[in-house]
Amino acid sequence: MTTSPQPLYYARHIFFCLNQRENGEDCCANHHAKEGFDRCKAQVKAAGLAGPGQVRVNKAGCLDRCAGGPVAVVYPEAVWYTFVDANDIDEIVESHLKNGEVVERLLLSPDVGR
Repeated sequence: MTTSPQPLYYARHIFFCLNQRENGEDCCANHHAKEGFDRCKAQVKAAGLAGPGQVRVNKAGCLDRCAGGPVAVVYPEAVWYTFVDANDIDEIVESHLKNGEVVERLLLSPDVGR
């Protein structure tokens, strides 16, 4: 017996690394990741994109891509972004979260790790 896949609870889910390292190592928290998270959450809500069947904005611990920080990842596409300011966040919300178009200029290179 085959079952149909369940619809996704959220169409897209974006996770922002907000990890703070206490040992002095570089981390996303040192690069204003919280401000990016707050901006994204506010923009998603203002655009009416928040909630079941739409978009969820979440905090995450270390995503192990510290060298590219700050970082965020969008699922289900598994698209990794880095960002600098509110304009970058606005572009991710408008292009990717709203319209499904990847923001190529903000992609985190696949070779960037910790």
